[in-house]
Amino acid sequence: MNTAQTDTLKTAHQAFDYFTHGLATGEWQAFLDMLTEDFSFWFPIGPYHGLNIGKARTEAFLQYVSDTFEDGLTVTLDRVMSNDTTVVFEFRDEGMMRGQPYKNRVAIAFDVRGDKICAYREYFGSDGKSY
Repeated sequence: MNTAQTDTLKTAHQAFDYFTHGLATGEWQAFLDMLTEDFSFWFPIGPYHGLNIGKARTEAFLQYVSDTFEDGLTVTLDRVMSNDTTVVFEFRDEGMMRGQPYKNRVAIAFDVRGDKICAYREYFGSDGKSY
């Protein structure tokens, strides 16, 4: 593994730790602090479907996530793949979504620039939204 890939992986793992903390608790500030000013994210469904740009839009999205999963989500990491600029995390999450049992399989990609995350993409396929 080269130095660029090692640094990218270290930054992305820190961001992922902050991201999963946000999913569990609704506390997103540490994750937000790791984002570049021109941060963008892509989400597959709902009111944030497609490409979203800017920290204000990101903050609104993360609040939407916290409101949707008000008791938080637990995450089980399955695998991590990376290159010099992008790290992909595959994981399972579960909890309650608007009072109903929820579980899912998710892949998220973080694009890293320096010691910040400049982009995020999320993909998911259901294990079943209820047990």
